[in-house]
Amino acid sequence: MKRSFHRCVLGIVRACVVGSAIAGGLADAQTVTRLSIATGGTGGVYYPLGGGMAALISKNIPAVEATAEVTTASVDNMKLLHTGKVALALTLPDTAWDATQGQIKGLKEKIAVRSLLALYSNYMHIVTLEGSGIKSVPDLKGKRVSTGAPGSGTEVKGLRVLEASGLTPKDLRSQERLGVAESAGALKDRKVDAFIWDGGLPTAAILDLAATPGIKIYLVPHGEAVPKMVAKYGPLYFVGEIAKGTYAGMAREVPVAAVTNLLVAHERMQESLAYQITRVLLEHTPELVAVHKAAREITLKNAVLGSPIPFHPGALRYYKEKGIKVPSS
Repeated sequence: MKRSFHRCVLGIVRACVVGSAIAGGLADAQTVTRLSIATGGTGGVYYPLGGGMAALISKNIPAVEATAEVTTASVDNMKLLHTGKVALALTLPDTAWDATQGQIKGLKEKIAVRSLLALYSNYMHIVTLEGSGIKSVPDLKGKRVSTGAPGSGTEVKGLRVLEASGLTPKDLRSQERLGVAESAGALKDRKVDAFIWDGGLPTAAILDLAATPGIKIYLVPHGEAVPKMVAKYGPLYFVGEIAKGTYAGMAREVPVAAVTNLLVAHERMQESLAYQITRVLLEHTPELVAVHKAAREITLKNAVLGSPIPFHPGALRYYKEKGIKVPSS
């Protein structure tokens, strides 16, 4: 009886609080907008950086709470954005372009993806072990290779690197489809001969692998694949270098296929919210750098470079205020 009485009183109190808020014109102040950011696996850069972004958004935009969600990355992130399950997503530009063209595997509709800002460069890692006999991409023929998790931008881009080198998954002895942490573990246990990963520098899972006693990694150079990739898929890719010393045992620079990561939203996001998110992230970049070194590349000038898709009107408003010219997509 007492429990029922207390529940009744609690319900009346809550009703009074809500009623007072509405009567006093404070309804908006009581409304919290919750945003999910689609990122990637826990062993890469997307997830920790997305967590840093979520913290900044929650701290600096009133009545907005953001959280980072673990996903298999770019391709699935586009699907989640399309269905409205997330409000923001990190993605590779080639995947974002495919989304706008209705070319995402398993989804025929075009997705109205819009950029907020370009983030940092992603570098294609083709990781094997010293002494494996794998020195170039064609050497992967007949080998056990992890090409990235299903639904990831790594898989999309990795298969394009193979294609540019005259290989398909059928040329491999076996094709595993693992995330970066699982791939690194499989290489460590000699269950695969090599794995493909596309990410920022440095990537935690590869750092840990390279620092493992008895392990010496070898990164396969493949910068020569980029012209063929550009010829077929457009100017999304460029030759980047993974500097020597990035990972333990690296004694030379490694030329690889690189792209610029994007933070994107759906076009249906309110302009004011897109504006605030863009402003907060670009005006608090030191806090993102503290989360991951890759964020050092995030600057106001770089934020508008490398996107093959249009920018959201809210982001455009911020760049216009700052006098930054946005290139035509």
